[in-house]
Amino acid sequence: MSAADFPHWMRAIQARTEEALRRALPPLDVTPDRLHEAMRYAVLEGGKRVRPLLVHAAGAVVQASPAVLDRAACAVELIHAYSLVHDDMPCMDNDTLRRGKPTVHVEYDEATALLVGDALQSLAFA
Repeated sequence: MSAADFPHWMRAIQARTEEALRRALPPLDVTPDRLHEAMRYAVLEGGKRVRPLLVHAAGAVVQASPAVLDRAACAVELIHAYSLVHDDMPCMDNDTLRRGKPTVHVEYDEATALLVGDALQSLAFA
C-alpha cells in the first residue's frame, strides 16, 4: 500500500469496524434495554479506532481473513471502551466528557456505567 492509499484504507477499516461493532453489541429492543442503549452509547459514533487499525494492519501482513480480523478488532475496541467507561467514573477520574459528549455515568448514572463497563469487557471475550 502506498502512502497515498493509506487514508482510504484507514477510513474503510474504521467504517468496517463501526459496522462490526453495531452487529456485536446487543440490539436496543432486547432487555435490559437501558443497559444495551448505554453500551451502544459508550462504543459507537466516536473514536479514531486506532486499535482496530493495528489489528487489521497486523492481520494483513499474515494474510488473515478480514472476518477473523473484524472479531479481533471488535474485541480490542470493546476492551478499550470498557476501560474508558470505568476510568471516567467519579471514583476514578470523574471525567464528564468523552469523545465530545457526556460520559456514560453523566448521561445515565454511576450504576449503569459500572454495568456497561463490565458488560463490554464480558462481550469482548464472547
